[in-house]
Amino acid sequence: MDELKTTILEYVIDEYVEEDDDIEVDFETELISGGLVDSFSMVSLQRFLENKYKIQIPDADASPEAFDSVNSIAALVERFRNA
Repeated sequence: MDELKTTILEYVIDEYVEEDDDIEVDFETELISGGLVDSFSMVSLQRFLENKYKIQIPDADASPEAFDSVNSIAALVERFRNA
């Protein structure tokens, strides 16, 4: 799971954190409620995860709560990888 979390964290930092942003992002950082990831970006992140891990995340499960931290995203991915 650590490799999964690291991959997600690296993607979030590469895609959503600007070089001059004064923000530290870790596994617990609030991505959506903290304003770093918006709904459009969340869809992009969902597609990345589905393609990378060969899973399908139903829209009903792709909630802002499920995408609000690297830890919650990793738990979601694990749930569908093991389904």
